[in-house]
Amino acid sequence: GTMHACGHDGHTAMLLGAAQVLAAEGGFDGTIRFLFQPAEEWGQGAAAMLRDDVMARAPFDEVFGLHNMPGLPLGHVETCPGPIMSAEDIFEITLTGKGGHASRPHSGREVMLPACTLVLDLQSIVARRVNPADIAVVSVTELITDGTRNALPGTARILGDARSFRSEVSSLIETEMRRLTAGLALAHDLAFDLRYSREFVPLINDPDLAAAVTTAARPISAHVNGHAPAITASEDFARFLDHVPGCFAFIGNGETSPLLHAPDYDFNDDALLHGMDLHIAIARARLPETTA
Repeated sequence: GTMHACGHDGHTAMLLGAAQVLAAEGGFDGTIRFLFQPAEEWGQGAAAMLRDDVMARAPFDEVFGLHNMPGLPLGHVETCPGPIMSAEDIFEITLTGKGGHASRPHSGREVMLPACTLVLDLQSIVARRVNPADIAVVSVTELITDGTRNALPGTARILGDARSFRSEVSSLIETEMRRLTAGLALAHDLAFDLRYSREFVPLINDPDLAAAVTTAARPISAHVNGHAPAITASEDFARFLDHVPGCFAFIGNGETSPLLHAPDYDFNDDALLHGMDLHIAIARARLPETTA
């Protein structure tokens, strides 16, 4: 079957477990909301909840989230102040020419060679146009044509994504992508269409709350890194941070765990209690104890 291969079922179980324990034990003065956000896979879940007025229907002052991290030892916790995850932009480029017989490329305006050239040229954006002091990634993930073994294609679609931490870098990537595509289309007498959209915003942790999560995690984790390096993956939890301060953290899924989104990815069930304990520890650290 089809899977996102990211462990969101495990994250749901962690949050359910934390809710059950906190409801049963009590001992805190305040209100805890548990956000079971859908549709992270395409970056639309948090935005949909905000459009549905979740902030008015279930108001909260701070927000915390976590995600399992393959390669990080089981139960280890990592976070950092400031930027921790990048924005993601997605693009689709369509090149249109005239296909034909594979034996007579001169008779048409085939798109395979130009498409392959463009795939390589797109890598020059990060290599030569983005300031080396900035972090950026441009990845082509699909190249689809209407050709076959003995027929040159007349249409090619190039799909992929771009990651960055600053809006200026995102704008530069789009501008350069359009310039390269237009130049290549002109050189090969092709028509083109380029669709570029910004799906995820950068995830920027509140420094004080990142420190609070680091402190809360120490009693329940064998290893806590409060100054982990930012990564160029994306998470739409970031949308909530446009409205309230918060912090996102990673919890180890095991050093030998296959990577996220890989076909052999498997959520480590042994991480469930670690994630649940982290949720509980954060909640208790942020709310005062009740007094008799």
